[in-house]
Amino acid sequence: MDGADDLDNLHLRSPSSLHTPSTLKYATMNRLKHARVARALSGRLDRVSVLGGEDWGHTGCVNAVSWAQGGELLITSGDDTKVRVWRMDPSGSTGTNASNAESQEEYPFACQSVIDTGHTQNVFNAQMLPFSTRIATVSGDRQVRVFDVGEVVGQSPTGSEMEYTTRESCIRVLRCHTGRTKRIITEDSPDLFLTVAEDGQVRQHDLRTSHSCTSGACPAPLVTLPHELSTIALSPLTPYQFVVGGESPYAHLFDRRHAGRYLHAEWGVPPDANSATTCVRRFGRRSRAKAERRGFEHITGARMSDWNGHEVLLSYHLAGVFLYSTRDEPESFEDQRGSHSILTPNAKRRRLSTTKSPSSHGEPLTGPDMEMIVEDQLESLFANNVTDSIDNLSQEDDEDGDDDDDDDDDDDEDDDDDDHLFTPEDADSHQAVPVVYPRTRFTGHCNIETIKDVNFIGSHDEFVTSGSDDGNFFIWRKSTGELVDILEGDQHVVNVIESHPHLPLVAVSGIDTTVKLFAPARGVPSFSRWNNAEAIKKNNAARASRAGLSGSAELQFAYLVLNYQQALRGTRGGGEESEAQLTQCINQ
Repeated sequence: MDGADDLDNLHLRSPSSLHTPSTLKYATMNRLKHARVARALSGRLDRVSVLGGEDWGHTGCVNAVSWAQGGELLITSGDDTKVRVWRMDPSGSTGTNASNAESQEEYPFACQSVIDTGHTQNVFNAQMLPFSTRIATVSGDRQVRVFDVGEVVGQSPTGSEMEYTTRESCIRVLRCHTGRTKRIITEDSPDLFLTVAEDGQVRQHDLRTSHSCTSGACPAPLVTLPHELSTIALSPLTPYQFVVGGESPYAHLFDRRHAGRYLHAEWGVPPDANSATTCVRRFGRRSRAKAERRGFEHITGARMSDWNGHEVLLSYHLAGVFLYSTRDEPESFEDQRGSHSILTPNAKRRRLSTTKSPSSHGEPLTGPDMEMIVEDQLESLFANNVTDSIDNLSQEDDEDGDDDDDDDDDDDEDDDDDDHLFTPEDADSHQAVPVVYPRTRFTGHCNIETIKDVNFIGSHDEFVTSGSDDGNFFIWRKSTGELVDILEGDQHVVNVIESHPHLPLVAVSGIDTTVKLFAPARGVPSFSRWNNAEAIKKNNAARASRAGLSGSAELQFAYLVLNYQQALRGTRGGGEESEAQLTQCINQ
């Protein structure tokens, strides 16, 4: 395999040996090492180790994987709410059930520390703060917790796992978020870090200060958006800006270099909670994927390049992975109704009044047009009294909508191709921030069932990778978008892929209770699925299409409601008796 010989001086070396004085000799050696790693990753990868087993390791899905201390430590956590700290073990054994000693000796990571976080729900992310031994976690219980067991973290004096209780290890509990906290971004500090949550907020936490969350004294968030957020990305080369994404067709780039905030402070004016950052760009697409439904777009993962600081990866539910650049020129939509700086909510399902009843056109409720109509009406049917909503439908047949509604009516009457195009009215209808469009799209995988991250790999971020619902993870060449490998990383779904900062080593996790390590293959790779690439891509495309057409259980229920709506129009003379029968049927 190309580059295999270059690994002899790489894979057995501890990352600590890479810390040498910053001299010209070191710079030359570092460039050579980067070139070797890049060449090694250009070949086929294969699984070289499994961290965990039936009776050791995690006991639930592994949602969080991150490298720490220059790659010397691997931090993992997940549904079992335990944080495990793994370190490369010179003895060559990674667990009580370690098998295949020859492969295990290449990267012999062993669990040294186990921390009971005390979280009451799944841990979604865990990061070690730079220049410290502190570990921060976020969870579905809406809490942010910080742990510190000192220098013994990742170092077991007995050679076996050292377990730490919540009381022994937890030094701070933050309850600033009101929604499930999803991701952590560390900064170049042992005290500062950012978190993002489903409450639509991005918060900066400073461990040097304290406050009481229960008394409402939490510092104002950096960002507040009117839709759920699930991901955040920041590059250490451009720490003043970050990207957030969630239940919106757009990701938003915020810049913390906001002059107005400092001028207000000089004037003694209290800072506005909404002026801590400025949204300077949006990242979007010109059209939806065929399987996507309007109002249900969702960005599951985001990543900014550590190598150049300007490239951005976004992973869209059902639509693929897209590459952007903060340096690209944006395109701006002019809002003729006026513009302002407030981000409007993502219309997951537009209000009932935005779409006229299909019966006014005399057409049956079938096909893609009905699906769009059902999505628009579903929220109102559940949020309001169902009977009143159906009464309003008949009244709206003879009424004209507002000016804003006319655009939506036109959209619903367009053909399928036009309906997939994005317009200024989609989700950010009052947003004046210009839109940057993607450079490249990466496809072939399937992103439907879980929240999947996306990442760069390679010493110069030459490759793009994402997990898939088929249990594989995909690797594309960034410069061309070409798919270069498919590897089995989980028995069910791959969610997280993290590349070692110095070595040609990749950690992968998903629904399984284990973490898999991949490195360049020394021979025929056992876990590469490249030979079946075409069949895998075809199956994933078919799966995405079925997901887009079948809809959810709520959508199927709405079909029933709308059919009753048509029947009710035909028997409107029945009055209250007909409405009572319909309501009773729906509530059963």
